[in-house]
Amino acid sequence: MVGIEEITAAADRIAGHVLRTPTLPSPGLSAHFGVPVTVKLELLQRTGSFKPRGAVAKLLSLSGAERAAGVVAVSGGNHGVALADVAGSMGVAATVVMPESAPARSIDAARASGATVRLTPDMAGAFALTERLVGEGLTLVHPFDDPVVIAGQGTVGAELVADAPGLTDVLVSIGGGGLIAGVAAAFRALAPQVRVWGVETEGADAMSAARAVGGPVPVALSSIASTLSAPSVSQLTYDHVAALVCDVLVVSDADAVRGVLTLAEQAKVWTEPAAGCLVLAAHRVLDRVGPDARLGLVVCGGNVTAADVAGWVQRFGSVPFPPRTAGA
Repeated sequence: MVGIEEITAAADRIAGHVLRTPTLPSPGLSAHFGVPVTVKLELLQRTGSFKPRGAVAKLLSLSGAERAAGVVAVSGGNHGVALADVAGSMGVAATVVMPESAPARSIDAARASGATVRLTPDMAGAFALTERLVGEGLTLVHPFDDPVVIAGQGTVGAELVADAPGLTDVLVSIGGGGLIAGVAAAFRALAPQVRVWGVETEGADAMSAARAVGGPVPVALSSIASTLSAPSVSQLTYDHVAALVCDVLVVSDADAVRGVLTLAEQAKVWTEPAAGCLVLAAHRVLDRVGPDARLGLVVCGGNVTAADVAGWVQRFGSVPFPPRTAGA
């Protein structure tokens, strides 16, 4: 289990390499939900998501020989872009393995940073190719199954604790579980009274599946939220969630897109479905905990194009969620 000592060490290591992203009250979301809402704007991080935190922490922990061998990562988009950017800035050769379903902008961004991009038919194939490349000598930078990466992502939680005292409930999206593992570890150490909730989308619900059977299992991936689409969580991230997270909520892709529109209108931020899924989940959390809650939303990323959002709105007929005070 990752502890506060590892998270504090990661914070020291990555300082100067990543942004301390804004933690701000959201008047629009507070009015929408009828309770105070604070947003942690990780979509303003370099490369548009929280992922550089773990990537920087990992690369700076490597030996000279491990860096010289070159690094490799498997990614649905954001981790690969982050690793390519960070490795490029450090002069380290990077290979990023992505499924063909990964957003074109992510593939282009990784290549623009100097990484070699390898595409596979699906995410399971991407993990398999990555394993083979590690066997050939490249140094793995796993997107979530690594305590150093989890500690780096945990700096999000440590900053949120420091910058937003008084929260009662924090919502965090889950792909492979590295972000929520780190955030939950930070809150358990620094503000143990705060409830941490995980959120997934249908068709990218590996943590919910793991919780149902008591450990990691493979899942079929179908969600539009490619940045949440891990084919399974790891034992490491599962153990953190089982011990530290109140519950994991699952929403549909259509509702994740409704959340994207709601965040755009009410919070004035441009997010991907991996963050949009938090909105309906927050309504469900309030149904369970009552009107005295003070919510914190970790807005994990904003790497999506206007064409993507327009296509999803047309596909699902999505509209923003009505405010809670209007009977939502």
